Amino acid sequence: MEDFRSLYLRLCKERGVEAQESVDALLRKRSVGQEPRLDLSGHSLSVDSCCVLGHALQEDIVVTELSLSDCMLCDEGCKLLLTGLFNNTTVKVLDLKGNNLKSEGAEVLGKLLACNTTLQRLVLEWNALGLWAEAFSLFCEGLASNTALTQLDLRNNQINHDGASQLAQALARNSSLEALDLRWNNIGLLGGRSLLEALQKNKRIVHLEMAGNNIPSDTLRGLEQSTGHNWDCQATLRESHSRTRILSREIQSLHVEKGRQFVNMMETIDRQKQEMGHSSRTSLVQIGQLQEALNERKSAVNSLAAKLQMTEAALALSEQKNHNMGELLTQVKVEKEEQLERWSREKKKELEDSLLREGKLLRQIQNLTEINVQLSNKVEEMEHRSKSQQQQLFELKQQLTNDTAELKLRLAQAKDRLEMEKQRSKQALEDMNCLRQKEMEHATHTQEESERALNERILKLEGRRIQLEEELSKAKALCVTERAMAEQELQRVRTQIRQEEQEHVSLLEDKHHSLRSSLQELQLHGSQQKQTISELQLKNNQQNIEMESLRRRIDELNQELSCKDQVRVAEVSRVKVELQEQIGHLDAERTAQVALKEKVSALEREIKVLSSNYKDALLDRESEMSSMLEKLRLKEAEIQRMREDEAHRASLLQNAILAYVQSSSPAHYSSSTK
Repeated sequence: MEDFRSLYLRLCKERGVEAQESVDALLRKRSVGQEPRLDLSGHSLSVDSCCVLGHALQEDIVVTELSLSDCMLCDEGCKLLLTGLFNNTTVKVLDLKGNNLKSEGAEVLGKLLACNTTLQRLVLEWNALGLWAEAFSLFCEGLASNTALTQLDLRNNQINHDGASQLAQALARNSSLEALDLRWNNIGLLGGRSLLEALQKNKRIVHLEMAGNNIPSDTLRGLEQSTGHNWDCQATLRESHSRTRILSREIQSLHVEKGRQFVNMMETIDRQKQEMGHSSRTSLVQIGQLQEALNERKSAVNSLAAKLQMTEAALALSEQKNHNMGELLTQVKVEKEEQLERWSREKKKELEDSLLREGKLLRQIQNLTEINVQLSNKVEEMEHRSKSQQQQLFELKQQLTNDTAELKLRLAQAKDRLEMEKQRSKQALEDMNCLRQKEMEHATHTQEESERALNERILKLEGRRIQLEEELSKAKALCVTERAMAEQELQRVRTQIRQEEQEHVSLLEDKHHSLRSSLQELQLHGSQQKQTISELQLKNNQQNIEMESLRRRIDELNQELSCKDQVRVAEVSRVKVELQEQIGHLDAERTAQVALKEKVSALEREIKVLSSNYKDALLDRESEMSSMLEKLRLKEAEIQRMREDEAHRASLLQNAILAYVQSSSPAHYSSSTK
């Protein structure tokens, strides 16, 4: 295979293009066939050189990293160079830093991302892709359909909030990007929110750089939290994959070991069969030897009969001897027949015993296979349970985040409503004071004595009002401090819960119902708070109605004061009584605010109780995991014991067969010699 320089020179000759001296010198210094990195940084490339390099990248040359930073590529050269990477299967890193890419470059980059399946890192720092909205949208479409890119650098690309929204839509559909650098752009608040919404759908991005984009701190914190959550999810996924790989290896080892045991068992059975066949052959040889001995005896008897015929005289003298010899011969035949019957019965018993042993061994093998199938089914059930637990944990995390966000929104709405009600009450009080002052000024013109008395009473009421305002300011300060302390406590509890979730993610299945019940209780508390707020609004409306009625009464009193002084004095006393009643109403509202504070503290205590219950649930789950591990250890011990029992049985069978063979061979040999 030719190196990159020779390929570059050959393509230049074929196309009638002069090779660029700077590129030729650089390729002469570096042998790309040995080093898979091609660095052309700082060299201004002509259009012809870009065309030749694009065609060279389409050839089968191993180049894994291509650096073209600060090359001042024109639109046509960039298009020709990047089209060579459409079907390239070796380049994994592409650096296009500081090339002032414009609309055509962004379009070609979008097509490259849509076609290429091997590029993993793309550096586009110090370009101006964000200035061209339509071209940047095409680039974002290519990024959305890409399935191989893991790192993307878009620093200093003048991306505004519209480009950030397009990029967020692409990230919502992308499933491979893990690291994104968007520093020193002009994304702003809207772009930051759109990226935050995209990260709610994209769970792959774990590194996101957003410095220098005029984004508020709360949005940056939300982005950091979402990336941290993605990092935790990726870590849990990697841990679950490693656990599944370990379990699969253990299962494969168990399968291999069971297969080895089965092969060993079959080998022992084959050896036993061979030994039985050998023993049967030896018994057949011994029977043949006995038959030959009988034939020899028969021939001897025939020879004796011939001798008896030749010596008839001797037969007459030795009839008694012949009779005795005949009886001896009959006894010998009977003994031989009995021996043959005995041997046949023993062989039948041995064959039956061997068949019974074979049946027992086959039943044991079937039992072992059934146990193996049960163990494999249990392992599959455990894997299915682990997958379902992971899915439930993921759903629980999403539900927890949604519920916390809803609770925060409800608390903020309740606080806003309370502040609005306070402002309304203050405005009503100020209106009342203005009306009172007008009435007092009118009364000063009519009667000096009533004016003095009313002025004194007004001063007292103003002191009372000042005291009430001071108390209200103190109550507000207390509410603000308590709210800050509650937020700090909530933040601390959230951090503790996040750490405990990271440590014990796999232990949340049994407490799902308890969390749901607690969430329902919190929702009930929220509904109760809504009811209290509605009641407060009703009270405020009633107070407004009362204020209007009081105004009407004051008008009537003014009319009556112009007619009757005594009636005015009575009306002033009545107004005093009503003012005292209003002060009592204000005190009641203050007590209601104290009750609300107590409810907030009760809610905080309930959150603490829930966190303690959560910790107890995690401890229970850890104990259950330890018990499961202990059960697995006991199962492994049982399997080991069964293996030892099988090995012991096989050794006993082998010893019994050897003993039987050793005991049977001398007996046959002695009988054959007889």
